[in-house]
Order: sequence, then structure tokens, then C-alpha cells
Amino acid sequence: MSKGLVLLNMGGPNNLDEVEVFLTNMFNDPRIITIKSDFLRSIIAWAITKSRKKEATENYKALGGKSPLVGYTQNLVKKLQRTLPDTCVTFAMRYTPPFADEAVKELLTHGVKDVSVIPLYPHYSSTTTQSSVEDFMKYAGESFESIVVKERFFEHDGYNEAVCESIKATLGEDNANEFELIYSAHSLPQKIIDNGDPYQREILAHGDILTKMLEKKGLFFASKVVAYQSKLGPVKWLQPELGHTLEGMKDKKVLIVPIAFTIDNSETEFELHIEYREVADKIGVKDYRVAPCPNASEPFVAALLDIYKTL
Repeated sequence: MSKGLVLLNMGGPNNLDEVEVFLTNMFNDPRIITIKSDFLRSIIAWAITKSRKKEATENYKALGGKSPLVGYTQNLVKKLQRTLPDTCVTFAMRYTPPFADEAVKELLTHGVKDVSVIPLYPHYSSTTTQSSVEDFMKYAGESFESIVVKERFFEHDGYNEAVCESIKATLGEDNANEFELIYSAHSLPQKIIDNGDPYQREILAHGDILTKMLEKKGLFFASKVVAYQSKLGPVKWLQPELGHTLEGMKDKKVLIVPIAFTIDNSETEFELHIEYREVADKIGVKDYRVAPCPNASEPFVAALLDIYKTL
């Protein structure tokens, strides 16, 4: 087969032994720790890894000893491969196995000449899309006749249908107007945005798109707001932080949409489902729900197929 499709994502530990690998690789990434000195970055990465390893390991224990990200991605790849018998479909993670070099080897083994790359981040950021694409390109080199990349897809109708379906399923038979809708996005240091990263702008635009689509479907929530989760360290991060937003939700019903993620991972299944649920319970939130990511749902598979065919 001459065509290949590669899905990219950050990755997550496949077992508890990989927690240190994940943290070390992530904080050694110059797109994450944006200082010029590789040596200084390695020292910072070592310090952060050492301070976070124990807590992170306990978090992954609560998820069964690994991140769910790779398993969900494998299911997605299998569904895409069944639909694309003439295309080699594979995936690569940025910080944990399978790495980009393995994906390149697989593509070459199947005789692939033309590669389509879809980073599974709906919004563009130097910390995610650019980092993952640069990593793949480093190993791909001159191995292929062509490589095309889809850098963002938050405006894609099919993808947004998949997100809306997840929201509707989470709402069930209840009325949307009884719930506050919170679009929760992974936070970034404010300085990255100030340096021109489009991530926050695209997150806000995406929230508007989803709100309009939901309202066309007759789903009018009591309120809609964007908040940010997963901040780390003393620097200024994007605001408002999700916990602060929840503080104003006492006695209210809340539905969280992890707007920045397409595949469930520790930030959704542990942080949103467990940690922030505890925060919500302490505050007195009446009903706390988290919509699952599209994962390997049929609408998301259809959206990726459409994106691939139009590249």
C-alpha cells in the first residue's frame, strides 16, 4: 500500500514503570519548557519529575496502573484501518511508546510513499501540534515522497457533531437549561499565549461554535463558560481555572466538556472525573457530569475519515 495515515498524540504511561519516562520526556521538550539551554532544561525536568513522580504514580494506580489514552487510540486505529484497507493506519505518541520512529518503520515496512498526518489535537499549539509534528518529521526525514499535515480541525462539522453527540448522551433525558455548561481546556502558561500561540483564541472560538450547534439542536444551557485545568508551577496560567469556576456553582447542575481533548486520558478520567468531582462535592454542586471524549465513536471515526480524504 502506498498511502499512510498517522495519528499523533502526547501519550501516557502504559504501565507504572513508564510514569518517569513520560514526565522526563515531557519536561525535556523545548516546546514545553521554553528555555534555550538544553542543560538547564534537563535540570528543571529532573526536578519536576522527581517532585511529581510519586503523586503521578498514585494517580495512574487509580486508573488501573496506566493511562487509558493508548488503548482508546488503538481502538480508533483499528476502526479506521477496517474502513481504509488500502491505507496503512498507525499512530505515534510524543512522550511514551509507541514513539514516532516506530510509526515510521511501520509505514516503510508497508511500502508507504505518501503520508497524511493528523495530530489528535483539535486546536493548534506549539506545545502540542507543533511538538508532535516536529518529532514525527525528525524521524521521517526524506523517507517519503509526500507528507501532509492537518494542523487543526476544531471547525470541522463532523468532529463537532461527535462532540455534540457526547454532550447529548451525557445529558440523557434531562433538560439542558437546568445545567451550566463548562468547556474545560488544558491550561497553558500565559507567556506562551502572549508570544503568539493561537491556542486560547481557537479554544474560545470552538466554544462559540459548539454552543451555536447545540442551540440549533434545541439544547439551551443555563450558562456557557470556558475554564482551564491542569496548570503546574508558580508562573501565570490561563484563567479562569476550573476549580475557581466551580466555586460559583453551588447548588447548581454542571456538565463538563473536555474541549481540548479528543481521546480520554488521565486529565479527563482522573482529573475531571475524580479530582474535580471531589472539589464539586465540597462546594455543593448539585449534579456534576463529565462528557466523554469522542474516542473511537462512530461520528469521530467518520470525521477523521472525512478529514483524511480532504487532505
